[in-house]
Amino acid sequence: MGQGIHRSVRAKKEEAMTLRIALYCLLGGLSLCIAAMGAGHFVWWWLSGIVLAGSLVPVARFGPQNALGQFGAILLFLVIVGSVCTMSEAVIFVPSQKALAARDLAGGIVMNLITAAVLTVLTKLLKLTEPATSMPVHKPPTIAVLMIGLSGIAYVVYYLISGSITYQFFTRQYYPDAPRIVAELGWWFWAIELARGILMTLAVVPIIYTLRMRRWHAALAVGAMLWIAGGAAPLLIPNDLMTPAQRCIHIIEILTQNTPLGITAVLLLRPRPAKVLGSLQPAASR
Repeated sequence: MGQGIHRSVRAKKEEAMTLRIALYCLLGGLSLCIAAMGAGHFVWWWLSGIVLAGSLVPVARFGPQNALGQFGAILLFLVIVGSVCTMSEAVIFVPSQKALAARDLAGGIVMNLITAAVLTVLTKLLKLTEPATSMPVHKPPTIAVLMIGLSGIAYVVYYLISGSITYQFFTRQYYPDAPRIVAELGWWFWAIELARGILMTLAVVPIIYTLRMRRWHAALAVGAMLWIAGGAAPLLIPNDLMTPAQRCIHIIEILTQNTPLGITAVLLLRPRPAKVLGSLQPAASR
């Protein structure tokens, strides 16, 4: 009898949480709709915002406990991944974007600021943050610096493999000048991609260090965040630079680049549970 009541109470709590998460996504998605006032495509902007907010649900529930921490982690992530790194790629392969880069970057940062503020407020109003029972263990700073560098190198490998396959079989017709652009940049091109990989890793370090989830669960969550903020969400919105087919191709391409980066970053920066237990046992025995 008691167990049945306990299950019923737990089920009601889970249903209530599911409803609050849905509201978080729907209301949080509206923050991007400000752009639709000038660009149109309201439904697509809202859908993009819903998907973006959905990817950040793990941060709302299992991330930083206080509002300032939530806001800072989300804002840093959105600015670097959603604006700086995305814009740098567009500037390289779409020359017409160079003249608009500063304006678009500034506008993107303002939108990120609004989105981070809205999601932080919704997290508190809807009481999404779960109580902290433990904090994730991470590696020492000196080792973490090395791991961040390795994540950047891993991203270059993912980018090379995925980008080459995508260009050879799908996007060559859209970017006929891409080989010339890469050749002109030479090693600078790969230095830029390494910098992008390191920057995106740095953007998720506060999330990785505060996300109170199991190691592999956190890895998949961070991988999804990098994919959605770095390409999937913005590419849902129609634009004058890409056809619908082109946008779909890039969504899949970024999936194969950014998701592995997020998984790699978490696995490198957070030790395996066996190592954590091994390091705690001697301390406990003392």
